[in-house]
Amino acid sequence: MTDQTTLPASEVARLSRALPFWLSLGLIPLVWLAATQGGWWLILPPVSSWFLFSALDVAFGLNTQNADPETSDADLFWYRLVTLIWVPLQFTSLFALIWYATSTDHLSGGEKVALFFGVGVMTGTVGINYSHELMHQKVRWERWLGDLLLAMVLYSHFRSEHLLVHHRYIGTPRDPVTARYNEGFHRFYPRVLRQCWRSAFGAEKAMLARKGKPWTDRSNPFWRYWALQGAMLVLAALLGGWLGLGLFLVQAGVAIWQLELVNYIEHYGLTRKHLGDGKYEHVKPRHSWNAAHKASNWLLINLQRHSDHHYKPDRRFPLLQNHSKVDAPQLPFGYPIMTMAAMIPPLWRRIMNPRVREWRARYYPEITDWEPYNEARNPMPR
Repeated sequence: MTDQTTLPASEVARLSRALPFWLSLGLIPLVWLAATQGGWWLILPPVSSWFLFSALDVAFGLNTQNADPETSDADLFWYRLVTLIWVPLQFTSLFALIWYATSTDHLSGGEKVALFFGVGVMTGTVGINYSHELMHQKVRWERWLGDLLLAMVLYSHFRSEHLLVHHRYIGTPRDPVTARYNEGFHRFYPRVLRQCWRSAFGAEKAMLARKGKPWTDRSNPFWRYWALQGAMLVLAALLGGWLGLGLFLVQAGVAIWQLELVNYIEHYGLTRKHLGDGKYEHVKPRHSWNAAHKASNWLLINLQRHSDHHYKPDRRFPLLQNHSKVDAPQLPFGYPIMTMAAMIPPLWRRIMNPRVREWRARYYPEITDWEPYNEARNPMPR
Protein backbone atom coordinates (compact mmCIF):
# COMPACT_ATOMS: atom_id res chain seq x y z
CA MET A 1 0.00 0.00 0.00
CA THR A 2 1.09 3.58 -0.71
CA ASP A 3 1.65 5.87 2.26
CA GLN A 4 -1.08 8.49 1.87
CA THR A 5 1.04 11.07 3.72
CA THR A 6 3.83 10.97 1.13
CA LEU A 7 3.96 14.03 -1.10
CA PRO A 8 3.70 13.45 -4.85
CA ALA A 9 6.98 13.72 -6.70
CA SER A 10 5.89 16.98 -8.35
CA GLU A 11 5.12 18.53 -4.95
CA VAL A 12 8.46 17.34 -3.53
CA ALA A 13 10.17 19.07 -6.46
CA ARG A 14 8.30 22.32 -5.73
CA LEU A 15 9.22 22.09 -2.06
CA SER A 16 12.90 21.48 -2.81
CA ARG A 17 13.02 24.55 -5.06
CA ALA A 18 11.42 26.70 -2.38
CA LEU A 19 13.48 25.45 0.59
CA PRO A 20 16.46 27.85 0.19
CA PHE A 21 14.07 30.74 0.81
CA TRP A 22 13.21 29.18 4.19
CA LEU A 23 16.73 29.90 5.47
CA SER A 24 15.42 33.13 7.00
CA LEU A 25 13.59 31.06 9.61
CA GLY A 26 17.00 30.20 11.03
CA LEU A 27 17.24 33.69 12.52
CA ILE A 28 14.59 32.81 15.11
CA PRO A 29 16.57 30.05 16.89
CA LEU A 30 19.65 32.26 16.62
CA VAL A 31 18.05 35.11 18.58
CA TRP A 32 16.83 32.62 21.17
CA LEU A 33 20.29 31.11 21.45
CA ALA A 34 21.68 34.61 21.94
CA ALA A 35 19.04 35.34 24.59
CA THR A 36 19.68 32.20 26.62
CA GLN A 37 23.48 32.27 26.39
CA GLY A 38 24.31 35.98 26.42
CA GLY A 39 27.89 37.17 25.99
CA TRP A 40 29.47 36.76 22.57
CA TRP A 41 26.48 34.73 21.42
CA LEU A 42 24.63 38.04 21.08
CA ILE A 43 26.46 38.85 17.86
CA LEU A 44 25.02 35.79 16.09
CA PRO A 45 21.93 37.45 14.51
CA PRO A 46 23.75 40.42 12.91
CA VAL A 47 26.79 38.34 11.95
CA SER A 48 24.63 35.71 10.25
CA SER A 49 22.56 38.31 8.38
CA TRP A 50 25.42 40.51 7.23
CA PHE A 51 28.55 38.35 7.06
CA LEU A 52 27.39 34.76 6.68
CA PHE A 53 25.17 35.52 3.71
CA SER A 54 27.90 37.70 2.21
CA ALA A 55 30.23 34.69 2.40
CA LEU A 56 27.54 32.44 0.94
CA ASP A 57 27.14 34.88 -1.96
CA VAL A 58 30.82 34.37 -2.74
CA ALA A 59 30.45 30.61 -2.45
CA PHE A 60 27.26 30.22 -4.50
CA GLY A 61 27.69 33.05 -6.99
CA LEU A 62 24.91 34.50 -9.11
CA ASN A 63 21.54 33.15 -10.11
CA THR A 64 20.47 34.51 -13.48
CA GLN A 65 17.79 31.91 -14.21
CA ASN A 66 14.18 33.01 -14.40
CA ALA A 67 10.97 31.21 -13.52
CA ASP A 68 8.00 31.28 -15.83
CA PRO A 69 6.18 34.52 -14.87
CA GLU A 70 2.84 32.87 -15.70
CA THR A 71 3.23 30.25 -12.96
CA SER A 72 0.00 29.96 -10.95
CA ASP A 73 -0.32 30.73 -7.23
CA ALA A 74 -1.15 27.06 -6.64
CA ASP A 75 2.33 26.13 -7.82
CA LEU A 76 3.85 28.72 -5.46
CA PHE A 77 2.41 27.27 -2.25
CA TRP A 78 5.74 26.51 -0.55
CA TYR A 79 7.11 29.94 -1.45
CA ARG A 80 4.05 31.75 -0.13
CA LEU A 81 3.92 29.65 3.03
CA VAL A 82 7.20 30.97 4.40
CA THR A 83 5.94 34.56 4.27
CA LEU A 84 2.66 33.57 5.95
CA ILE A 85 4.05 31.53 8.83
CA TRP A 86 6.70 34.16 9.54
CA VAL A 87 4.07 36.54 10.93
CA PRO A 88 2.98 34.42 13.95
CA LEU A 89 6.56 33.23 14.47
CA GLN A 90 7.91 36.78 14.64
CA PHE A 91 5.04 37.98 16.84
CA THR A 92 5.52 35.11 19.30
CA SER A 93 9.31 35.44 19.40
CA LEU A 94 9.34 39.22 19.75
CA PHE A 95 6.96 39.41 22.69
CA ALA A 96 8.19 36.21 24.35
CA LEU A 97 11.71 37.65 24.22
CA ILE A 98 10.49 40.87 25.82
CA TRP A 99 9.01 38.84 28.68
CA TYR A 100 12.10 36.63 28.93
CA ALA A 101 14.67 39.45 28.83
CA THR A 102 12.88 41.48 31.48
CA SER A 103 12.39 38.44 33.73
CA THR A 104 15.84 36.88 33.63
CA ASP A 105 18.85 38.00 35.67
CA HIS A 106 21.64 36.41 33.61
CA LEU A 107 21.68 39.24 31.07
CA SER A 108 23.13 42.64 31.97
CA GLY A 109 21.45 45.83 30.82
CA GLY A 110 23.89 46.19 27.96
CA GLU A 111 23.36 42.58 26.93
CA LYS A 112 19.61 43.11 26.81
CA VAL A 113 20.05 46.09 24.50
CA ALA A 114 22.47 44.04 22.35
CA LEU A 115 19.92 41.22 22.22
CA PHE A 116 17.21 43.50 20.93
CA PHE A 117 19.61 45.03 18.44
CA GLY A 118 19.79 41.50 17.03
CA VAL A 119 16.02 41.16 17.20
CA GLY A 120 15.77 44.39 15.20
CA VAL A 121 18.10 42.96 12.58
CA MET A 122 15.67 40.03 12.32
CA THR A 123 12.46 42.10 12.23
CA GLY A 124 14.03 44.52 9.76
CA THR A 125 15.87 42.14 7.45
CA VAL A 126 13.10 39.55 7.30
CA GLY A 127 9.95 41.02 8.86
CA ILE A 128 9.76 44.30 6.94
CA ASN A 129 10.89 42.55 3.77
CA TYR A 130 8.09 40.01 4.10
CA SER A 131 5.61 42.80 4.83
CA HIS A 132 6.69 44.35 1.53
CA GLU A 133 5.83 41.13 -0.28
CA LEU A 134 2.47 40.83 1.50
CA MET A 135 1.37 44.44 1.01
CA HIS A 136 1.57 44.02 -2.76
CA GLN A 137 -0.86 41.10 -2.85
CA LYS A 138 -4.49 41.25 -3.98
CA VAL A 139 -5.69 39.01 -1.14
CA ARG A 140 -6.90 41.25 1.68
CA TRP A 141 -5.83 39.03 4.56
CA GLU A 142 -2.30 38.87 3.20
CA ARG A 143 -2.18 42.66 3.22
CA TRP A 144 -3.40 42.56 6.82
CA LEU A 145 -0.52 40.25 7.74
CA GLY A 146 1.81 42.82 6.20
CA ASP A 147 0.22 45.49 8.39
CA LEU A 148 0.86 43.38 11.49
CA LEU A 149 4.55 43.03 10.62
CA LEU A 150 4.90 46.78 10.10
CA ALA A 151 3.08 47.56 13.34
CA MET A 152 5.65 45.43 15.20
CA VAL A 153 8.32 47.94 14.15
CA LEU A 154 6.16 51.09 14.39
CA TYR A 155 6.47 51.80 10.66
CA SER A 156 2.96 51.17 9.42
CA HIS A 157 2.91 54.21 7.15
CA PHE A 158 5.52 52.45 4.98
CA ARG A 159 2.65 50.65 3.25
CA SER A 160 0.97 53.87 2.13
CA GLU A 161 4.25 55.55 1.25
CA HIS A 162 5.49 52.58 -0.73
CA LEU A 163 2.33 51.86 -2.70
CA LEU A 164 1.05 55.40 -3.28
CA VAL A 165 4.25 57.44 -3.45
CA HIS A 166 7.36 55.38 -4.09
CA HIS A 167 6.04 53.21 -6.91
CA ARG A 168 4.44 56.19 -8.61
CA TYR A 169 7.26 58.71 -8.25
CA ILE A 170 10.38 56.53 -8.15
CA GLY A 171 13.37 58.32 -9.67
CA THR A 172 11.82 61.80 -9.36
CA PRO A 173 12.12 64.57 -6.74
CA ARG A 174 8.64 63.68 -5.49
CA ASP A 175 9.90 60.36 -4.16
CA PRO A 176 11.66 60.82 -0.80
CA VAL A 177 13.08 57.28 -0.96
CA THR A 178 15.12 57.78 -4.14
CA ALA A 179 18.59 58.63 -2.84
CA ARG A 180 20.17 61.48 -4.79
CA TYR A 181 23.59 61.32 -6.36
CA ASN A 182 26.27 62.21 -3.78
CA GLU A 183 23.71 62.14 -0.95
CA GLY A 184 25.34 60.15 1.85
CA PHE A 185 23.24 57.79 3.93
CA HIS A 186 23.66 59.92 7.04
CA ARG A 187 21.94 62.82 5.23
CA PHE A 188 19.44 60.56 3.50
CA TYR A 189 18.25 58.84 6.69
CA PRO A 190 16.90 61.82 8.69
CA ARG A 191 15.44 63.31 5.51
CA VAL A 192 13.54 60.11 4.73
CA LEU A 193 12.26 59.75 8.29
CA ARG A 194 10.73 63.25 8.05
CA GLN A 195 9.48 63.17 4.49
CA CYS A 196 8.12 59.63 4.18
CA TRP A 197 5.56 60.01 6.97
CA ARG A 198 4.37 63.32 5.56
CA SER A 199 4.19 62.04 1.99
CA ALA A 200 2.35 58.88 3.08
CA PHE A 201 -0.21 60.80 5.11
CA GLY A 202 -0.57 63.39 2.34
CA ALA A 203 -1.18 60.68 -0.26
CA GLU A 204 -3.95 59.07 1.81
CA LYS A 205 -5.47 62.49 2.59
CA ALA A 206 -5.47 63.43 -1.10
CA MET A 207 -7.09 60.12 -2.04
CA LEU A 208 -9.88 60.70 0.47
CA ALA A 209 -10.31 64.30 -0.73
CA ARG A 210 -10.90 63.05 -4.28
CA LYS A 211 -13.81 61.03 -2.83
CA GLY A 212 -15.14 64.06 -1.00
CA LYS A 213 -14.07 62.78 2.42
CA PRO A 214 -11.93 64.41 5.15
CA TRP A 215 -8.74 62.81 6.40
CA THR A 216 -10.58 61.95 9.62
CA ASP A 217 -12.85 59.51 7.76
CA ARG A 218 -12.65 56.06 9.28
CA SER A 219 -11.56 54.58 5.94
CA ASN A 220 -8.20 56.35 6.33
CA PRO A 221 -5.76 53.46 6.96
CA PHE A 222 -3.79 55.63 9.38
CA TRP A 223 -6.45 54.88 12.02
CA ARG A 224 -5.63 51.19 11.58
CA TYR A 225 -1.92 51.93 11.65
CA TRP A 226 -2.17 53.88 14.89
CA ALA A 227 -4.41 51.28 16.53
CA LEU A 228 -2.10 48.37 15.66
CA GLN A 229 1.02 50.23 16.71
CA GLY A 230 -0.63 51.31 19.96
CA ALA A 231 -1.61 47.71 20.68
CA MET A 232 1.98 46.57 20.15
CA LEU A 233 3.31 49.21 22.54
CA VAL A 234 0.74 48.32 25.20
CA LEU A 235 1.52 44.62 24.90
CA ALA A 236 5.27 45.27 25.24
CA ALA A 237 4.63 47.36 28.36
CA LEU A 238 2.32 44.76 29.88
CA LEU A 239 4.86 41.99 29.36
CA GLY A 240 8.00 43.86 30.38
CA GLY A 241 7.09 47.18 31.95
CA TRP A 242 9.12 50.26 31.06
CA LEU A 243 12.16 48.12 30.28
CA GLY A 244 10.11 45.94 27.94
CA LEU A 245 8.77 49.03 26.21
CA GLY A 246 12.29 50.38 25.82
CA LEU A 247 13.58 47.10 24.37
CA PHE A 248 10.65 47.05 21.94
CA LEU A 249 11.62 50.55 20.80
CA VAL A 250 15.25 49.45 20.34
CA GLN A 251 14.30 46.63 17.96
CA ALA A 252 11.88 48.90 16.09
CA GLY A 253 14.58 51.54 15.60
CA VAL A 254 17.08 48.98 14.33
CA ALA A 255 14.49 47.48 11.96
CA ILE A 256 13.64 50.91 10.50
CA TRP A 257 17.35 51.66 10.05
CA GLN A 258 17.75 48.34 8.21
CA LEU A 259 14.82 49.16 5.92
CA GLU A 260 16.06 52.61 5.03
CA LEU A 261 19.57 51.31 4.35
CA VAL A 262 18.01 49.02 1.74
CA ASN A 263 15.87 51.83 0.37
CA TYR A 264 19.01 53.94 0.06
CA ILE A 265 20.92 51.47 -2.10
CA GLU A 266 18.01 50.35 -4.29
CA HIS A 267 17.80 53.55 -6.37
CA TYR A 268 20.88 55.56 -5.46
CA GLY A 269 21.59 58.17 -8.15
CA LEU A 270 19.06 56.72 -10.62
CA THR A 271 16.51 59.09 -12.11
CA ARG A 272 13.77 59.00 -14.68
CA LYS A 273 14.14 61.38 -17.59
CA HIS A 274 12.13 64.58 -17.22
CA LEU A 275 9.96 65.09 -20.31
CA GLY A 276 8.73 68.59 -19.46
CA ASP A 277 5.49 69.91 -17.98
CA GLY A 278 6.06 67.86 -14.84
CA LYS A 279 6.02 64.55 -16.74
CA TYR A 280 8.55 61.75 -16.61
CA GLU A 281 9.26 58.67 -18.67
CA HIS A 282 7.64 55.41 -17.60
CA VAL A 283 9.40 53.30 -14.98
CA LYS A 284 11.77 50.78 -16.53
CA PRO A 285 14.16 48.13 -15.17
CA ARG A 286 16.99 50.64 -15.56
CA HIS A 287 15.59 52.74 -12.70
CA SER A 288 16.53 50.27 -9.94
CA TRP A 289 19.80 48.59 -9.05
CA ASN A 290 19.71 44.85 -9.70
CA ALA A 291 21.66 42.14 -7.84
CA ALA A 292 21.64 38.48 -8.86
CA HIS A 293 23.57 37.18 -5.84
CA LYS A 294 22.05 33.83 -4.98
CA ALA A 295 22.34 33.49 -1.18
CA SER A 296 21.30 37.03 -0.25
CA ASN A 297 18.32 36.67 -2.58
CA TRP A 298 17.36 33.57 -0.60
CA LEU A 299 17.47 35.60 2.62
CA LEU A 300 15.61 38.55 1.09
CA ILE A 301 13.15 36.56 -1.07
CA ASN A 302 14.44 38.03 -4.33
CA LEU A 303 14.18 41.65 -3.20
CA GLN A 304 17.46 42.25 -5.02
CA ARG A 305 15.65 41.60 -8.29
CA HIS A 306 14.36 45.06 -7.65
CA SER A 307 14.49 46.17 -11.26
CA ASP A 308 11.75 43.70 -12.11
CA HIS A 309 9.74 44.49 -8.97
CA HIS A 310 9.30 48.10 -10.08
CA TYR A 311 8.71 47.06 -13.66
CA LYS A 312 6.05 44.49 -12.65
CA PRO A 313 5.03 45.27 -9.03
CA ASP A 314 2.30 42.61 -8.84
CA ARG A 315 4.67 39.65 -9.36
CA ARG A 316 5.17 37.37 -6.38
CA PHE A 317 8.77 37.04 -5.31
CA PRO A 318 9.55 33.60 -6.89
CA LEU A 319 8.51 34.95 -10.30
CA LEU A 320 10.61 38.11 -10.27
CA GLN A 321 12.89 38.13 -13.28
CA ASN A 322 16.59 38.83 -13.28
CA HIS A 323 17.58 41.60 -15.67
CA SER A 324 21.04 41.58 -17.20
CA LYS A 325 23.30 44.61 -17.46
CA VAL A 326 21.84 45.29 -20.89
CA ASP A 327 18.53 46.33 -19.30
CA ALA A 328 19.36 47.22 -15.69
CA PRO A 329 22.33 48.54 -13.70
CA GLN A 330 24.05 45.91 -11.57
CA LEU A 331 25.33 46.14 -7.99
CA PRO A 332 28.82 44.71 -7.49
CA PHE A 333 27.75 42.85 -4.33
CA GLY A 334 24.56 41.72 -2.64
CA TYR A 335 22.63 43.89 -0.19
CA PRO A 336 24.44 42.69 2.98
CA ILE A 337 27.78 44.06 1.77
CA MET A 338 26.25 47.10 0.08
CA THR A 339 24.36 48.18 3.21
CA MET A 340 27.58 47.98 5.24
CA ALA A 341 29.36 50.08 2.59
CA ALA A 342 26.54 52.64 2.70
CA MET A 343 27.39 53.37 6.33
CA ILE A 344 30.80 54.69 5.18
CA PRO A 345 29.98 57.49 2.67
CA PRO A 346 33.50 57.89 1.18
CA LEU A 347 33.65 54.15 0.50
CA TRP A 348 30.12 54.19 -0.89
CA ARG A 349 30.88 57.05 -3.28
CA ARG A 350 34.05 55.33 -4.42
CA ILE A 351 32.10 52.17 -5.26
CA MET A 352 28.88 53.65 -6.63
CA ASN A 353 29.51 57.08 -8.15
CA PRO A 354 31.47 55.71 -11.14
CA ARG A 355 28.63 53.24 -11.72
CA VAL A 356 26.05 56.03 -11.66
CA ARG A 357 28.08 58.02 -14.18
CA GLU A 358 28.40 54.92 -16.37
CA TRP A 359 24.62 54.41 -16.10
CA ARG A 360 24.01 58.01 -17.23
CA ALA A 361 26.30 57.65 -20.21
CA ARG A 362 24.75 54.30 -21.20
CA TYR A 363 21.07 55.19 -21.01
CA TYR A 364 20.95 58.97 -21.37
CA PRO A 365 23.87 60.16 -23.50
CA GLU A 366 21.73 63.06 -24.71
CA ILE A 367 21.58 64.63 -21.23
CA THR A 368 24.60 66.88 -20.71
CA ASP A 369 23.47 68.80 -17.61
CA TRP A 370 22.78 66.50 -14.69
CA GLU A 371 22.79 69.18 -12.00
CA PRO A 372 18.96 69.45 -11.83
CA TYR A 373 18.83 65.70 -11.16
CA ASN A 374 21.45 65.65 -8.43
CA GLU A 375 19.96 67.18 -5.30
CA ALA A 376 16.61 66.84 -3.52
CA ARG A 377 16.68 70.54 -2.67
CA ASN A 378 17.08 71.48 -6.34
CA PRO A 379 14.19 69.51 -7.90
CA MET A 380 13.18 69.33 -11.51
CA PRO A 381 9.90 71.08 -12.44
CA ARG A 382 6.80 69.19 -11.36
